[in-house]
Amino acid sequence: MPGEIRPATDAPVHSYIPPHVQMREFSFRAVVLGTILGVIFGASSLYLVLKVGLTVSASIPVAVISLALFRLWSKFGGKDATILENNIVQTAGSAGESIAFGLGVTMPAIMILGFDLEIGRVMLVALLGGLLGILMMIPLRRALIVAQHKELKYPEGTACAEVLKAGADAESRALASQSAQAEAAAAAKRGTAAAPSAKAIFAGFGIGLVYKTLMNALKLWKDTPEKVFGAPLKSGSISCEISPELLGVGYIIGPKIGGIMMAGGALSYLLLIPLIKFFGDGMSAVVPPGGKLISAMSPNDVRSAYILYIGAGAVAAGGIISLVRSLPTIWHGIRAGLADFGRRPQAERGRLVRESAAGSIRADEASALRTDRDLSMKFVAAGVAVLIVAILSAHTLHMNFLGALLIVVFGFIFVTVSSRLTGEIGSSSNPISGMTVATLLFTCLIFLVMGWTGPAFYVTALSVGGIVCIASSNGGTTSQDLKTGFLVGATPRYQQIAILIGAAASALVLGPILLGLNNAATVYVPAANVAPGLHAPAGLALAMTEKISGAQAKEDSREFKVWQKTDDIGGPAGKYL
Repeated sequence: MPGEIRPATDAPVHSYIPPHVQMREFSFRAVVLGTILGVIFGASSLYLVLKVGLTVSASIPVAVISLALFRLWSKFGGKDATILENNIVQTAGSAGESIAFGLGVTMPAIMILGFDLEIGRVMLVALLGGLLGILMMIPLRRALIVAQHKELKYPEGTACAEVLKAGADAESRALASQSAQAEAAAAAKRGTAAAPSAKAIFAGFGIGLVYKTLMNALKLWKDTPEKVFGAPLKSGSISCEISPELLGVGYIIGPKIGGIMMAGGALSYLLLIPLIKFFGDGMSAVVPPGGKLISAMSPNDVRSAYILYIGAGAVAAGGIISLVRSLPTIWHGIRAGLADFGRRPQAERGRLVRESAAGSIRADEASALRTDRDLSMKFVAAGVAVLIVAILSAHTLHMNFLGALLIVVFGFIFVTVSSRLTGEIGSSSNPISGMTVATLLFTCLIFLVMGWTGPAFYVTALSVGGIVCIASSNGGTTSQDLKTGFLVGATPRYQQIAILIGAAASALVLGPILLGLNNAATVYVPAANVAPGLHAPAGLALAMTEKISGAQAKEDSREFKVWQKTDDIGGPAGKYL
């Protein structure tokens, strides 16, 4: 049937380390190093997303650092890490970046509405969202990573696998020889080339590094050249981010998906924005949600005020359609995961391993292999149930049963959508912000219908959006890691445990870091500068009190009453002292 999504039926993919090979993988040193690197990259990503609104996938940098550190350790008499240990490092280290993005784009909204960034709320949102995204991705692994390995490229995951292969130690290369011979034989039969060599990979790395240095450090040319048109295509524009990382992603995903992304940009900047400017230039009133007249807006202002919401609706609609079309494949993968292979006798498991080594394994027994062992569905279901109870029990989240239900429903939908989109276009282009906006729009609409419109429900809606945002972001990251593991021959169960540990550690650390960054950059501005003549309503109970903190505390030690202003009437929303 046209447009139907089917499992791949091409020649099987031969992993770098064969499924029957046993080698060091889930080691203490790998988990600790990955967790530490995850916290470091999470902290830097949090600063980056607060400053410029974007992050960069951490898997490849973490993998490169891991290879270098363990190789250096071996020079001083230590034991070098295997390729599967390095894969555990990059898996545990990748969670911090995705959690940082979700925190950075949602939690500041609470502060902008006049509420304080409470440490308990921030840490809970980070922890619950991070773990929920991973747990919801686990049942989808067979459907998205295995069954559709030819359709879903997972650019960063594929590139990370090649980096790990290029830097593999001697032990890993020796144990991988059987898989390499099988892959070469299969490639010869198909008439295709074998995997690229380490020389080609590091040559590309060097060219990209030189290019970025000349562009960003020496400023020899613009990183995003732009041309804004005049009449008759007023405010239409063409721009291009000529970065080597996006060029590499485009090379991996191919011309079809790249063309679709380019078509979306052309539709926005050459049609929708000029149309909005054409019909809105003569308007004398501000059109919500814009903050100023359309005539005074630049193309990027129009994009932020209006096109972003059109895109969010398109992401939600396309994601739901894709989810419905994928349901047979997803159900097949979940059903396979429901089988309790852990109850097989030891002798039976040994026989399956021997048959897999001989190449005579049957398809219905494939899940007994090391490379197809996930965390059990019992563990996943129990984990999700515990997280739901935690969401309902956490007073700082101001969450009710409907909010928890929305988190589960939107979480599963957008984790699935995020995982698929990450497989098609990569983590860097994954529209997590669009999914977050869609979640907030649907949540606020439901709250409005229920009559929940007080300030307390603002925090509830943002908590729903924050948890779903982090879950979606971490779901996409988890799928990239599992794709890397699929290609190098890792054990999925060990990867899933590693990223759960990395996510929990990063979530607990990034909360205080976010508050520290906020406090370090806090500047107290007289209310008259932003809202002349604004006064707190008479009779308003202002029970909370607060003193000025930071460097300005030396100038004013008085104690002020706190007014949490949540609307734009008379002045911007925010906290007034």
